[in-house]
This record gives sequence, C-alpha cells and structure tokens, in this order.
Amino acid sequence: MILLIILIIILNNNLLLINYLFKFKNNFISFKTFSFVLKQYMGVPMETMNRNQVIQEISQLLSGGGFETSQVYYQSCFDMAARKKLLLILLKVLVNIDSVNEAHVQEIRKVASTFLASPLVVGVKSKTHKLEEDVVYERHGLPVIGIDTLKNIILYDEYPEFLADRGGYYVNINGNILKEYRDEYSLSLKDLADLAHVSRETIYKYENDMVRANPETAMILEDILNMKITVDIDLFNIKSDKTDFNKISSDNSINNEKTKDLANLGFGVLETKSTPFDALAIEKGVNDYSTEENPLIASLDSNRPEKTLHKMAISLKDLSLITDSDSFFIVNNKKIKDSLDGIPVIRSWELKEAEDSKEFLNLVKERRDN
Repeated sequence: MILLIILIIILNNNLLLINYLFKFKNNFISFKTFSFVLKQYMGVPMETMNRNQVIQEISQLLSGGGFETSQVYYQSCFDMAARKKLLLILLKVLVNIDSVNEAHVQEIRKVASTFLASPLVVGVKSKTHKLEEDVVYERHGLPVIGIDTLKNIILYDEYPEFLADRGGYYVNINGNILKEYRDEYSLSLKDLADLAHVSRETIYKYENDMVRANPETAMILEDILNMKITVDIDLFNIKSDKTDFNKISSDNSINNEKTKDLANLGFGVLETKSTPFDALAIEKGVNDYSTEENPLIASLDSNRPEKTLHKMAISLKDLSLITDSDSFFIVNNKKIKDSLDGIPVIRSWELKEAEDSKEFLNLVKERRDN
C-alpha cells in the first residue's frame, strides 16, 4: 500500500496512469503493457557505454543463456555469431542504431539467409534516446532491440510486444480473442468499439490482423476482456528472403575467377565484401541448390600471404564450429601446407582440375581430416 501511494505521488495526479495503476494492481491488465505506458510518461535515464563494453556484455549474456558464441569479427557486417541447439543468430552491435550501414544490412541478410540464421541488431540508443525495453525497432528491414530486451529473451524467454514505427509505438493484437469475446457475449463490432472508444472499422481490422494498435488502446481492451490480448514478437521466427543461388550462379557479372570455377563445378556461390570470409558456397542438388545443407565458407583470395591466412584461419575455424560448416582456402603458393590450423588448403589449379562438386568436396574433407 505504501508503494502504491508513492507511485501515485510520483505520477503527479495523472488520472490516466493512476487508473491504469489500480487496474494493474487488480490484475486487469498485463505488467508489460502497464510498465511500458508508465515509462512513456516518466522517461528513461540514459547510460553511457562504448561499443566494446556493449559487445562484451552481450557476449557474456549469451554465454550465460547457454549459447555458444564466436569471437568478435571486427570490420564485418556482423560482429558475432551465437548458437543454441537449432537457433543460430548473427548479431550486429551498435551504440547508436542510426549509424547502421545499409550495405552491411543487405549483406548480413543474405549471409543469414544462407546459414538459415536470424539476423539481429542490438544497440543502446537512437540519437540521444535510450532504446526502450520490450520494444522492437527496425533499420533497413532488420529488427533492432536494446540490451535489456535481449536479456529478457535470452534469460527469461520473454519476447517483446511493442513495435516502434512512424507515429509512435504499436502492438499486435490477437484478433481471434476479440472475435471469441464478442461471440461469447453477443456483442456487435460497434458494441465493443464503443467500450474501447474506437471505431467499428478499427475493431474489424484488429480482428482480422489488418492493423496494429497503440498500447493505450490495447490496455483498454485488456481491461474490458480481463485477459492478455497482445501478441509477443518472435524475433527468431521472422521470415526473410531466401538467397537465389540459381540466379547468382548464372549471373554474368561475376568477376572473381575462383567464384566462376566453383560455379562451374556445380556450386551456388554468394560473394561477400564485409565478412571474415570471401564467399559462401552451396552444392547444387538434382534440381536446385539445397539450403538444407550447410554452406561452405571460402577464402578465395589466392594471393594472401601465409601470415594473413593464419590469422584468417582462426576466424574461419571459429565460425565453422558455430555454424557447423566446412571452410577452405584457395591459394597459389605451393609451399603452403595442405591444412592451416585445421582449415583445408586447396591450390587454385586443383580447383580447376576437379571434375565436379563431389570430387572437390572429397578433397576438402580429406585435407580437413588429416
């Protein structure tokens, strides 16, 4: 009761919030919805963190949540990869999410699609405002969340409900619950609309998943129905466009000779510019390029010095373990061993002499196992 009185004083006689507070106290509305609206009125203090601190905190958070985490890949479209059972996440970490590079976004989407992974941006602020807990933002089509939201997902399996978009914050409503409630109580669209102080058309659109609702309207509807009606956002079940390897492999604009050689063997090849590797390759099946098989991770610059290759081998081996994929180098130097730190080395002439993808894969496997 003392806490309740203190909150009322803090709310400074804001009748709307005081009303919501009593409804929350009596379990008429969900904690998430109430706490979100409360934050909108009271504001959230900013915390100053640099990017390395953010990356370290996220890495520790993922490890604590049972994820295998990769090393940090600096100057890459994604900063780290994390896996837990069948879930693979490619993360980009930023302090200010407005600094995200659109070219990096397009590349991380393609790479994530090839690995059947979920791309995710985690940040601290947008301009000068801290990212809200339990809110999903978007930059160039990628979902963006704050650290607290990630913590709720990883440690407590609590997914966000709110979407930030032009004009404010929104939630998705379970239209079936609204329909069932109206049927049970013999209410017309207009009856429920009048109770919620919205139009008949708005209720119709909610029921048919045509529009999102603002949090305040969702709270009113939850109060009327005395149950949760908002839908959590599963960030790891968002469908993304599949990489079309048939189109890529028939693209006459491919300039890299090694890419063409792999394509001639029957691989679909996705060249990359801002990753710890140069390309991803998928073996072609009878009719198509199978995305059910894990891609090969390729280093195709055959003129890299051996010292650079050793450094790259650390990243390739690390990424191979997280993604359960094979990696390989293509080199010109005859003096380099058949394997560098466990990563198979294929000479450029061996690539050309291979008859097909099967023969090439056998060579990769043979040098990986030795």
